[in-house]
Amino acid sequence: MSAARSVLSRVRAYLRYRDTVSQLSRLSDRDLADLGINRTDIPGIARS
Repeated sequence: MSAARSVLSRVRAYLRYRDTVSQLSRLSDRDLADLGINRTDIPGIARS
């Protein structure tokens, strides 16, 4: 059961990552700048 939970946890983390990248990518450059985010920083921010 522990292996199944681990896989499920990884899948959920990946889905959160993908959703975060998607949402941030939809913002304009100006909106990102207001948040202090550069477009190239999005994947790193989504991982944290």
